[in-house]
Amino acid sequence: MRLWKRELQTLADQTGLSIQVSHYPPGTSKWNKIEHRLFCQISQTWRARPLTSRLAVVELIAATTTKTGLTVACELDTTDYPKGLKVSDAEMDAIALTGDDFRPEWNYTIPPRQKKGAVVLA
Repeated sequence: MRLWKRELQTLADQTGLSIQVSHYPPGTSKWNKIEHRLFCQISQTWRARPLTSRLAVVELIAATTTKTGLTVACELDTTDYPKGLKVSDAEMDAIALTGDDFRPEWNYTIPPRQKKGAVVLA
C-alpha cells in the first residue's frame, strides 16, 4: 500500500490532478454485475479446455463472445516488474495525503504537490 500511495503522488504531481481514492473495507464483497456477466461468459468459453499456459488463458479469454455482441479484448503483459521495492518513512511523510471525514484509512485524496517556482494547473 505504501508503494501504491507513493506512485499515486507521482501521478498527481505529473498530471496536476487531485486523485481521490475509495477502497472497499476489509471483508466487503467486490462483486459487481458487469464483472459477473463477463466472467461467467469467459468461464463458458474455457469450459473443459486445459489451461496449460498463460498464453492459453489469454487466447481463451480473447475468444469470448456472446449472442448479444459482447467481445473481449485481452493480451498478455510480459513486462518484468521489480519486486521488493521499499518506500521509506520519509517518502511516506512527503505524500500530500488528506483523509476523508468518513473512514480516512479507506478514503483519501492525494493532490499534486507544489514545486518551488512551478505553477500546477488543475
